[in-house]
Amino acid sequence: MELNEKLQELRKSKGMTQEELAEVLYVSRTAISKWESGRGTPSIESLKQLSAFFSVSIDDLLSAEKALSLAEQESKTKQQNRIAFWIGITDVCALMLAILPLYPNAAGKTVYAVDLLSYPNARNRFACLALLFMLFFAGVLEIILVCLQKQRGCRFIIGFSLLLSMISVLFLIAARICYAAAVLFLLLVLKGILLLCREQTRPRFCAAVWTQNPFFLSCIHFYLFRH
Repeated sequence: MELNEKLQELRKSKGMTQEELAEVLYVSRTAISKWESGRGTPSIESLKQLSAFFSVSIDDLLSAEKALSLAEQESKTKQQNRIAFWIGITDVCALMLAILPLYPNAAGKTVYAVDLLSYPNARNRFACLALLFMLFFAGVLEIILVCLQKQRGCRFIIGFSLLLSMISVLFLIAARICYAAAVLFLLLVLKGILLLCREQTRPRFCAAVWTQNPFFLSCIHFYLFRH
């Protein structure tokens, strides 16, 4: 008997509706419906609650092999969410380039470094502000999607922000704003390292990375894959 059939049978044996079981487990009725129809699988935490509530072992609900596979998948998903969160933080930090003195301002034969708002080229200033604010809002959206556990939407926004970062770096280079281009390029490299770690098929290694210093150990991860 499959898990969905077992859950339906156990619920009916207690004379409960899906709504009543959902209230006990603190999940939505839609989640219960998905579990019982086979369109979804309970998390490990939900399996523990089901096991305790129906007084059965997890092995009775799910085979050891499937339980292990589910646990590994949950671990990988949590790891990917943590990395996506830090990618979002990296994009949010891009807005700092607007206040740092990274932009050239020539006064005679002397070139001073000023912040973006004091940068004399109005067209380039507006373009830089637009790009930086788009990166900032992309980062905020990434963090929100991570909190809502929207994996597909998060992947799309991360891809968009990666492309936007590349365009921003190329624009700054073309505009000869070298210091800002260098800083944004470093953020792009960091984001690339995080994205590489997120997409790896070795979740145990990445999980170990994120239990310690995320930036430093991500660099080690990049070094290992290069060699």
